[in-house]
Amino acid sequence: MNISNKEMQINEEIRDKEIRVITDDGEQLGIMSSKDALKIAEQRNLDLVKIAPQAVPPVCKIMDYGKYRFEQSKREKEAKKNQHVVDVKEIRLSLNIDKHDFDTKVNHAKKFLKAGNKVKVSIRFRGREMAHPQNGLVTMSNFAEACEEFGVVEKPAKLEGRSMQMFIAAKTANVK
Repeated sequence: MNISNKEMQINEEIRDKEIRVITDDGEQLGIMSSKDALKIAEQRNLDLVKIAPQAVPPVCKIMDYGKYRFEQSKREKEAKKNQHVVDVKEIRLSLNIDKHDFDTKVNHAKKFLKAGNKVKVSIRFRGREMAHPQNGLVTMSNFAEACEEFGVVEKPAKLEGRSMQMFIAAKTANVK
C-alpha cells in the first residue's frame, strides 16, 4: 500500500458515496457509505483515512491518524540519518606538476575517496600548453592509476576548452 503522500483525506473530508473500509489490523469491513464508516471510526475513537483514492470504490482505513503520522515521520528521520550525501571534491593539477606535489594531490584524492566522495580532477592549460594536450592525458592517466585502489574512473579525461577534466568515483566497498 502506498500511504506516503502527506495530504490525505481524513474523517469529514471524505465525501465519496461508497467506500471500501478496512480496519487498522487489515480486517475488511466491506463497501459502505462514508457516513456509516465515519460512525464506526468514531465508535472506536479512531480516524477514517482515505489511503487509495484512485481505487474503485476508494479504500479507506480506520486508524489512529496522529500515531500513524508520528511513526511515518520517525521512519523518514531514520532513513535520512542512514543516507550518505556524496560530495564532489575538486583537485587541480598543473601540466608540469612535480613528483612530490603529485603525490600530495593523490593522497588528498585517496582521503576523499575513502570518505565515499567523488573526485573531480582538472588540469588548466595556460598559454602554449594548449599545443600539448597529450601531456595532460598522461598526467591524468597517472593520477587515475595512483588512485585505482580506492576509486574507479567514472568519466575519463576530456578536454573542454582550456581545461581537462576527469571524474573518479569511490569504490563501494570502501564507503563507511
